[in-house]
Parts: sequence; structure tokens; C-alpha cells
Amino acid sequence: MEVIEAIKSYENVVAFGRVSNSLEIIRKDIIKINKVVYIDKLIKEYEHILILASGDPCFYGIVQYLNRQNIVIEKIMPGLSSFQYMMAKLGKSWQGANLLSLHGREENLDTIKEHKFSIILTDKDNSPSSISKRLYKMGIEGIIYAGFNLSYEEERIIKVNIGEALEDISPLSVVVVENAMD
Repeated sequence: MEVIEAIKSYENVVAFGRVSNSLEIIRKDIIKINKVVYIDKLIKEYEHILILASGDPCFYGIVQYLNRQNIVIEKIMPGLSSFQYMMAKLGKSWQGANLLSLHGREENLDTIKEHKFSIILTDKDNSPSSISKRLYKMGIEGIIYAGFNLSYEEERIIKVNIGEALEDISPLSVVVVENAMD
């Protein structure tokens, strides 16, 4: 409720495309952006703005960017993170899971060998199918779950063995690796 009230009451509301589209039923004049760098301009233009981003803003999210830009954050109201949602859909505990983000960055996947579960945020270049292939080449066995468009009408969750063919339905996905450790 707090977030909905903020959306209704703030004079200037900024959101990324997918979020702004889903909130049009609450408010039609949301300023749509598609890149985080546009926030700098808007912050200079407007004294008080509400920035809406999907998921957890503190986990590889907008908070890190704003802090690097020395932008003062008055309040953070996190949403449900995509990995929390995915693990709930799978009915699996993510306590102790290896958390990685390949969304706009490269990371070494070697840590997956050491964990029963790894949860990976992806992008168009680091897709579930490419991750599955990389893990297979590394000799990792187990199951890969790929969740696409989570919490939206077109949500799909696919389960395959690591290395098997996997359709990349959308660049918006979360991968869960269930490592068949010895």
C-alpha cells in the first residue's frame, strides 16, 4: 500500500519501461526511461522524484548506481526480488544459495561448482541457454530452471538438465542451478 500511495501522491514519477507499463492503471503520466543514466538528468530537472524499478533495488539494482552518483536517497521501498519469486515458485529454499548477476556484467561461474543452488540474474548476452552450455562445458551436472517474465501474464518456467537445449524466451530471466554435487 505504501508504494501505491507514493505513486499516487508524488508529483514526478519515473519508471523503467516494463514497470511503467504495468502501473498505467494507477497513473498515466509516469515518465518512462529505458536506461539508468537518464535518471541523472531527471534528478537535476525535478527536485523530488519517485523512481520505480522492478525487484530489489539493493541487489544489483538502482541503489548502487545512485550511491555512486552521490544522489541522496530519502527512502527505499523494495519490491519482491525476482530470485525470491522464482524460488517460491519452485518451492525451494534459497538459504545459502550462491547469488550472481550476469545482467550487464560478466562473472566467473566457477563458484557454481561449490554450491548446491546458484541463482543467476541474466540478460540478452548471458541467456539461460548460454549459461547452460557454459556449465556443461565446465563439467557441472544437475538441473537448470529458467524463469522468464516472472510475475507477468506471459511468465514461463522451464526445467532442463544442464547442457540440454533451452529456448530463451525473453532476456528478462532468472536462472536457478541445482548442482548435482558429489
